[in-house]
Amino acid sequence: MKSSTVSLGDIALTAIAPLACGTTYIVATEFLPPGHPLLVAALRSLPIGLLLTLTFRKLPQGIWWWRILILGGLNIGVFQGLLFVAAYRLPGGVAATAGAIQPLLVVLFSWLILQEKPAKGAFPVAIAGFVGIALLVLGPAARLDPVGICAALAGAATMGLGTVLVKHWSRPVPLLVFTAWQLTVGGALLLPIALIVEGPFATLTRTNLQALIYLGVFSTGFAYLLWMRGIGQLSAAAVSYLGLLSPVMATLIGFLWLQQALTPVQLVGITLIFVSVLLGQTINAHPHSAPAAMPCPPHPVHPAKCPLP
Repeated sequence: MKSSTVSLGDIALTAIAPLACGTTYIVATEFLPPGHPLLVAALRSLPIGLLLTLTFRKLPQGIWWWRILILGGLNIGVFQGLLFVAAYRLPGGVAATAGAIQPLLVVLFSWLILQEKPAKGAFPVAIAGFVGIALLVLGPAARLDPVGICAALAGAATMGLGTVLVKHWSRPVPLLVFTAWQLTVGGALLLPIALIVEGPFATLTRTNLQALIYLGVFSTGFAYLLWMRGIGQLSAAAVSYLGLLSPVMATLIGFLWLQQALTPVQLVGITLIFVSVLLGQTINAHPHSAPAAMPCPPHPVHPAKCPLP
């Protein structure tokens, strides 16, 4: 059994991932060419994924080809594409609020797929986190673009499902290799679609290139590495609550960049978010799994009664 110190360390390391991703909004809107959300999403994932894959020279085997196709699509390709569509079409706050339903979705997916019954208080805590995000980032002038809202909600659902499936399918290779596979597949799925729908960049400045490198190395490669590690160390639901820290970081960077002060309502929102994150770690520290089936003997007398693996 892990000590509390190790568990706190796992939580802290995993929390770095959404904090790093929280810088995406300001980088995408301030330092990258407009009108290319899918291409930006592909270029932040594919190069770093290919570099890591070529470095380790290891490819999926057997069943893991289609599993990585699913995981790379959900966690990287589809999610990143939807994230950038939302980021370009919505104020960061609106996109973040829609995406804040992810903890609630992960609780439901964990119940259905992992057979982890929702912990007592899981739904109220998830709702409190959603309300906290809304108080933090929504204002009276929030622009509710329907396409952007749908993209943000769908992105939360795909990432939530991908998080649970990573937990369900224990990785067969070291963490770096597993992360590299998903980044490569996700970026490869997005790139042709992006080039067909959006076309290539007309021009790329040095600032644009630096922004893409930052997104690829830090807020994608490094962030996903810590996120995948966290899924292996913590429950899927506990990890999902840490995702609420991403819009907190995005909002704080935005206010610092614009030299604005936080309002009392936003401070209440930040408090709710942190309470939700802390309670989310506490109540999901020991998932309530459904009773496991009795293991079958090596040569069962009644094979039909033994569950399939």
